[in-house]
Amino acid sequence: MKISKILQFLAVFTLMGLAGPVPDSALADNPQAAVQQLIQSIQKMHPEKSLTAEQRQANEKISRRAVAYMNVRQVSEKTLGKHWKQRSKEEQDRFVQILEDLFRYVAFPNSSKFFGAMDLTYAPTRMDGKRAKVLLTVLHSDEGEVGLEFVLEQDSRRWRVVDVVLDGVSMRNNLRTQFNKVLKQHDYPELLRRLAKKLKSARH
Repeated sequence: MKISKILQFLAVFTLMGLAGPVPDSALADNPQAAVQQLIQSIQKMHPEKSLTAEQRQANEKISRRAVAYMNVRQVSEKTLGKHWKQRSKEEQDRFVQILEDLFRYVAFPNSSKFFGAMDLTYAPTRMDGKRAKVLLTVLHSDEGEVGLEFVLEQDSRRWRVVDVVLDGVSMRNNLRTQFNKVLKQHDYPELLRRLAKKLKSARH
């Protein structure tokens, strides 16, 4: 399995992040508002690889805000499965940081291309205690009609995305499958190396 396939999936359809330095007051107190604010942030990012210093600074600010809408630590734990518990606290923190940076420097900018020109139609939010599903239909000029489902969980008063389902395909399950293939064929250091290589390429 090529790590580029993982990042291709992330870059186009994943809108997630780790809680960043954004005050509680800036976060939405209901699921649909959280998804709307997240998408609006993504749309403002500059997708080009060669950016001016001003554009890079703007992307940094926007991505810090965007990553406040999800718990990547939970996503990291779920995608690594049994391998998560085998890692030390320092290794777990390192993995979360790399995944967060991939969202910020790869997924978010590339997702801005997908969400740049489209119509969104929201269906009623499905609530189940501290868990919610925000469903919407995306009418995209190139991709046609795409069904998206954002799965959120409430943490105190905050709603954070924990999964994105694209036309029935779970981002979190997809990542778990892709990561497991690398871990079975190689080992954890190799998975980390590939992710770090992709991140380095995106930041230069």
